Amino acid sequence: MKDSISISILELAIITQDSNASETFQKTKEIAQLADNLGYKRFWLAEHHNMAHVASSATVVLIGYIASQTQSIRVGSGGIMLPNHSPLIVAEQFGTLETLYPNRIDLGLGRAPGTDQPTAEAIRKDFFEQAQRFPQNVTKLQDYFSAGNAMAKVRAFPAEGTNVPIWILGSSTESAALAAAYGLPYAFAGHFAPRQMIQAFEFYRENFQPSEFLDKPKTMACVNIIAADTNEEAERLSTSLYQMFLNLIRGDRKGLQPPVDSLDEIMSEEERFHVNQMTACTFTGNKEQLITDLKKFIDYARVDELMATGPIFDHQAKLKSIHITKEVIDSINTI
Repeated sequence: MKDSISISILELAIITQDSNASETFQKTKEIAQLADNLGYKRFWLAEHHNMAHVASSATVVLIGYIASQTQSIRVGSGGIMLPNHSPLIVAEQFGTLETLYPNRIDLGLGRAPGTDQPTAEAIRKDFFEQAQRFPQNVTKLQDYFSAGNAMAKVRAFPAEGTNVPIWILGSSTESAALAAAYGLPYAFAGHFAPRQMIQAFEFYRENFQPSEFLDKPKTMACVNIIAADTNEEAERLSTSLYQMFLNLIRGDRKGLQPPVDSLDEIMSEEERFHVNQMTACTFTGNKEQLITDLKKFIDYARVDELMATGPIFDHQAKLKSIHITKEVIDSINTI
């Protein structure tokens, strides 16, 4: 009998056009509470900086808030950009979260800045040096969490001895190599960089070294999912996502735009090519369509978990998409 696939949410806390951070935090709380009630496994928040339309810059603060407003769903980072931070500070922060919300906190780690180059340098002057030291800093972070660090000169309280699962996040085979060598679970950013995903998963599984944290490979794919009552409505809702990526390509930092009837007049052929490359792992449709498409993807990618993100302009439509997506995964698990 095959293992059931679990479903989780990556929430980017995107501010919609004509909204603000305060309203976005309220919506994020409602999304997390719905996911908690429906039985989603994880609710992760991403670290971004210098983006007026993204409200999750103080990621750790928001994780604590969401954990305080939910009951059982695991809450974590997808991810914390480790080169931006001292491993000691990250250990102290997540040790605190784990102490406040036992067995509910995940620590996903990435090596990208989560922003542009000038902002990365403003966050930390030696960012690019620290990015090269990512593997060593992951080890240092593991040391701070370990009970064996009790005799060290520098200790992380209250992190020491806590059991915070560390995930390696990535969008290339380089991150897969690190996750495999360290024996850690691996999550791939298929929602914006799907090109190397299957290759990275295969490399990770083939080169995985069992560790005290994990005895066999564990993979998760993050993909875009836009669900609605009809395929046509889902397709229309998805135009907000495509506009978001179009604005990213253009360097136009504005809030999430409302859906449009057609994208043909908005983007050029070259822009559409680049947007389609970035959003190749996007699944839209009604329940029946998504059951078919997501089952094919899960079987092909051979993932253990699925994480969904879905930039949808209308809040109620987004909540409905989350409802339908859970029904889709429940149905797939009975097939």
